[in-house]
Amino acid sequence: MERLLGIDFGRKRVGLAQSDPLGIFASPLETVPTAKIIDYLKTYIEKEPVKMFVVGYPVNMNGAPSEAAADVQGFLTRLKKNFPEIPVTLEDERFTSVLAHKAMIDGGMKASDRRNKMNVDKISASIILQSYMDRVKE
Repeated sequence: MERLLGIDFGRKRVGLAQSDPLGIFASPLETVPTAKIIDYLKTYIEKEPVKMFVVGYPVNMNGAPSEAAADVQGFLTRLKKNFPEIPVTLEDERFTSVLAHKAMIDGGMKASDRRNKMNVDKISASIILQSYMDRVKE
C-alpha cells in the first residue's frame, strides 16, 4: 500500500516521516542532509510506494509566508521536477519544533537526545504529517 511522506525541509537537514500503510498515524523516519534529499527519496520510493508528499510550509503568526518559505519553494520545484507523478501538499508548520520538544519530553527522551536537532527534525516531520492526516480525516 502507498504511504504518505511528511517532510520538514531545512537548509541543512530534512526531517522525514511516513504514514502507516492505512494512512492513520505518522511515525518519524529519518533526518537527511539537504544536499542528499532527492537521492534519498528516489531510493525510498523504489522500496515504498508514496501516495503524496506532505511538506511543512513556514508561515508567520499572521499567516504570511516566513523568510524560510523561499527555501521551501525552491525545494518544491526540485521535488516536482524529480517526482512529477507524486502530488505535493503543503501543511502549516508553525509550532512543530515546540511540539516536537514537548513530545520528546513526554516520551521520556534523555536531554542529550532532545538536543540532537536530527531528532527534532524527524519528529517535526511526523507532527506535520499527522496534522495533515487528522485534518483531512474530519
